[in-house]
Amino acid sequence: MSRDLSEVIGRVVPAPENHLSPELLDKARKARRSFMGKALAMGAGAVAATASATRALAAEGEDVILNLPEHTTGLGQPVAALGYGQPSKWEANLQRRESPGLTRVSQASVSFTPLQGLFGIITPSGLHFERHHQGWWDIDPSKHRLMVHGDDGMVKRPRVFTMDDLMRLPSVSRIHFIECGANSAPEWGNVALPSVQYTHGMLSCSEFTGVLLSTLLEMCGIDKKRAKYVLAEGADGSSMTRTISIEQAMDDVIVAWGMNGEMLRPENGYPLRLVVPGVQGVSWVKYLRRIKVGDMKWATKDEAIHYVDLMPDGTHRQYTGIQECKSVITTPSGGQTLLDRGYYNVTGLAWSGRGTIKRVDVSFDGGRNWRTARLEGPILPKALTRFNIDWVWDGKPAILQSRAIDSTGYVQPKINQLRAVRGTRSIYHQNAIQSWLVSENGEVSNVQVY
Repeated sequence: MSRDLSEVIGRVVPAPENHLSPELLDKARKARRSFMGKALAMGAGAVAATASATRALAAEGEDVILNLPEHTTGLGQPVAALGYGQPSKWEANLQRRESPGLTRVSQASVSFTPLQGLFGIITPSGLHFERHHQGWWDIDPSKHRLMVHGDDGMVKRPRVFTMDDLMRLPSVSRIHFIECGANSAPEWGNVALPSVQYTHGMLSCSEFTGVLLSTLLEMCGIDKKRAKYVLAEGADGSSMTRTISIEQAMDDVIVAWGMNGEMLRPENGYPLRLVVPGVQGVSWVKYLRRIKVGDMKWATKDEAIHYVDLMPDGTHRQYTGIQECKSVITTPSGGQTLLDRGYYNVTGLAWSGRGTIKRVDVSFDGGRNWRTARLEGPILPKALTRFNIDWVWDGKPAILQSRAIDSTGYVQPKINQLRAVRGTRSIYHQNAIQSWLVSENGEVSNVQVY
């Protein structure tokens, strides 16, 4: 889509809250109060119209209004004492989905989280995205083991842990996002996937519980002077192995058995997985069976020839695991439809592998003007952050974008800025601004604005 939006978007007054002098900040607050007053006035008109329609329906004898429904007059279902709780049947459409456009190779599969239907920052365990390199397993925890050892005496007391051993140790519970390195990959090549579930759905955020990897390394007597890296290996058929720096390993990496208050799900690595906050999901090794300490990167198959960035000059950039600052509007987003003009709460998610989210700006005219969104707590490091902003849609075409800024000062780039550095042939680490076009009929679709 052309950068010149003057024929598509009406005139928009620049928002003053991006220029935070005391005088302008006061004006911004007054402007917001005025904006909300107008929005609520529009909403009141809509409510009045709805009330009139409701009174008309009631006068005509609408059953929903005049007659008590069965659930008000009858006996409800018995307590759900057995089995695992399930969502309402009316929410059956909200589920993980496979993309019909991706190659499906046996059990080597991907399922995408329905970001458009979630609230807050926590992803329900049953909607957590999946990425399998050789299918998933439901492993007997009584037979699972974790070995910690090292090269050339770098671990003084090598040890094999049972699950009981690990769960007796001091544990932590922390909220972190996990994002596949290939999330949003089709956007590199001008492929407009239809919904946020497919553009950004290899992303989830959960509370993980386990023992810090640093605790295990300390127990086993790691040689801090010589140790530079650890190798994490999984017990699935692909023997997924990833190199992690010793700085990360001794910082916030977790050997986790719990997710969202219960044991891990089999598709998420039960009974044990690595949690590497801020780093692409492939390093969060599932079915974790081995930690090896060394002084060099291992250059395994999954980091030497896979999960590398193809640069414009043909070279490959390796070990680029950090997930840079990124955001996306989830409602309204691709595939949704605005049923009527008027007030909407625009909401979305922001995250950064380098720290916390400090600000999110939102544009309704394809990036010509920006307003600052509200960040909803908690705002945690290397976790999803929910943002909201008020918007009154006037029925004209609009292009919605969000732009996140993290605690390091990094600003989420436009797609042309990212391509200027990374080219167009890459797959991984696509963190450009996402654009959603709202057409006059209210339909929302995926577009790219340069």
